[in-house]
Amino acid sequence: MKPFVTTGKRKTAVARAYVREGSGTIRINKMLLDIYKPEMLKLKIMEPIIIAGEDKIKKVDMDIVVKGGGINAQAEAIRMAIARALVRLTKSESLKKKFLEYDRGMLVYDPRRTEPHKPSRSKKGPRRIKQTSYR
Repeated sequence: MKPFVTTGKRKTAVARAYVREGSGTIRINKMLLDIYKPEMLKLKIMEPIIIAGEDKIKKVDMDIVVKGGGINAQAEAIRMAIARALVRLTKSESLKKKFLEYDRGMLVYDPRRTEPHKPSRSKKGPRRIKQTSYR
């Protein structure tokens, strides 16, 4: 098997998964997935592995490097990178369909961003205006 790289993005978080032959270990920023905290985000990261079946991941090692964003965005970027790696590894159209039915965000990038603040407005948001009395 030839090693390859897949990417996953969420907001400003970017995850790169380096996939090569191995024994099924997954490392996130040089830390094993088994000891990744918090537990809820670990479960979110493991969703594509559970859907695909753990036997698919047993023959490859994944080293994932993630930068930027918050912890939740990083977890979703990692999840996308793993899902894309599994689809590319298996070349299975049915697995791709499973991922898309479960959550489209596993394979497809979400382009939504927060609206930038407008000039001469308050610090509370881009459309917030100071309330005025008309009487």
